[in-house]
Amino acid sequence: MVRGGQRPKAGRPKRSGKYGEATKAIRIPISAVEKVLECICNKFYRLPLYQHAISAGFPSPAEDDVEERLDLNELLIKHPSATFFLKVSGSSMIRAGIHDNDILIVDRSLEPAHGKIVIASVNGELTVKRLSCKDKKIELVAENDAYLPIEISEEADFRIWGVVTNVIHSV
Repeated sequence: MVRGGQRPKAGRPKRSGKYGEATKAIRIPISAVEKVLECICNKFYRLPLYQHAISAGFPSPAEDDVEERLDLNELLIKHPSATFFLKVSGSSMIRAGIHDNDILIVDRSLEPAHGKIVIASVNGELTVKRLSCKDKKIELVAENDAYLPIEISEEADFRIWGVVTNVIHSV
């Protein structure tokens, strides 16, 4: 009786894995595992970050010096396993710079606090508002005078999903 070796039709079909191509097992030091995984997950997207800030007033001479390479994942996402994205619908947060169709970056690991912009569920409805906690009274406050604050009663089914850390919108 033969033991071991490759069996016909055993294992996952070729090119059906996470990467859509053949893979190869490699040995790396344990201390490098996290960095290798980070590079794979971020797909090595590191773009040039120029040394000098750009003037929003009068033009200044352009600088060609690249200070470093910038990875937007590192800049915008501090806790990858606790971060998610949401698309905005509506104009209740316009004064906070959050517009219709913007993408919000939300971090579930951050502690919601007075003055923070949060994603909240109120009686099963999701909303983005500024959290107000004053005198044991919780309100979700819009950044648009056309919308009244949402007062959270003790009977309400109220949950905070996360704190908004960044907004991405087109110009």
